[in-house]
Amino acid sequence: MNGFKKISLTALTLILSASLSACGNSNSNSQATTSSDKSGTDKSVKITLLNSKGEIQTQLEDAAKSFHEAYPDITLEIQQVPSGTSPFERASTLYASGNQPTMIMLDTGDVAKFKDHILELGDEKWNGDAIDSALDLTTIDGKNYAFPLAVEGYGLIYNKQVLDKAVGGNFDPASINTTSALEELFKKIEASGKKALTISPMDWSLGAHYLPLAYGGQSKDSTEVSGFIDSLKAGTADLSSNKVFNGLMDTFDVMMKYNMDQASPLSPTYEKGPELLGKGEVGIWFMGNWAWPQISGFDTADKQYGFLPVPISNNPDDYGNAQISAAVSKRIVVDKEKTTPEQQAAAKKFFDWIVYDQAGQEFLVNKANIVPAFKNITMETPDPLGKSIQAYLAAGNVEPSLSDLPADHWTKVGASMQKYLSKAGDRATLAKEIGDYWKKVK
Repeated sequence: MNGFKKISLTALTLILSASLSACGNSNSNSQATTSSDKSGTDKSVKITLLNSKGEIQTQLEDAAKSFHEAYPDITLEIQQVPSGTSPFERASTLYASGNQPTMIMLDTGDVAKFKDHILELGDEKWNGDAIDSALDLTTIDGKNYAFPLAVEGYGLIYNKQVLDKAVGGNFDPASINTTSALEELFKKIEASGKKALTISPMDWSLGAHYLPLAYGGQSKDSTEVSGFIDSLKAGTADLSSNKVFNGLMDTFDVMMKYNMDQASPLSPTYEKGPELLGKGEVGIWFMGNWAWPQISGFDTADKQYGFLPVPISNNPDDYGNAQISAAVSKRIVVDKEKTTPEQQAAAKKFFDWIVYDQAGQEFLVNKANIVPAFKNITMETPDPLGKSIQAYLAAGNVEPSLSDLPADHWTKVGASMQKYLSKAGDRATLAKEIGDYWKKVK
């Protein structure tokens, strides 16, 4: 999730639209290669996957080899989204050139933009084994268009060794279920000689992760969350008097109070967070499980880490106080314009291999360190943050992340959150700027 990049949505949409008129539905330049083309013998098929999760490129390449061993007639090539390019941007460019791959790994919010050009996958067996809500955002008019690859979650990551010392025993994460309880924990950490927490001030962290808790925390019912966002667009929602928004910002005020960089709150870089947490210099960092590879490079706590929810009130029973935010962040779609029926069938076999084959599950969980989106996969991920997410999923304590927000949401409201963090604007200003943003959303 920390790979959010600034792109021009309008420009890219125009590129995509232009590409479709250029390449139409022709199969004339098919990606398929068959041995019969060369020797007249049995058919083989080549398929390609555009990978937008760069940290698992090597693991995917190894998975392609393992998949080929299971299906010798299928060759899978892994392509990579260039660094600094969003998956939507890269996929749009490939469509414009008529070189779209068989499969494309997209962010959840981008799937609907390609709906008319990708295969409907709702009849595949794995739909029935997907975890709750995993298919909601890619199901359009009753049809699912994407394979849910990875679940990612975020909240307050804690270093258990630091917190054990602070509380004088075995820290229980369930004990932090109110804003007041969180502040008491901060006090204990500082009394133990460590810094309570560090706040990473990047606009994507504040605008795409922290603030959306105010939207998703409105209700357990996703239709009510959607209704709240609609009311923001209509200008009828008043954030300044909204209980969840104010509760979330009350917690943010507490976080600001104990932030180790109070003197210069906008100066920390992303790279500093995992170092501080991994070395045990701070007890808590607001971030997601995608940060584990960086944390592990500094780990002195023997992989003892987990997530705490971000409290939104002092009532332990309020929704959000026991939940972390998590959702399927990466989806794989199948092109239907240039792929042959054989390639489409091969892509579907790859999905089945991931979900139902032991080697596929091994790749997903133990090699790629991915939290799976399927109930039938019972392997426990080896990384501690993944384990923590799996525990919250198993307990039903997950608030669905809002992964389909407007493309410029995190840059616009993230800047407003940065202003608040640096005390350049008060809460009334923040509420107004967020409200003004949503009124302009089409």
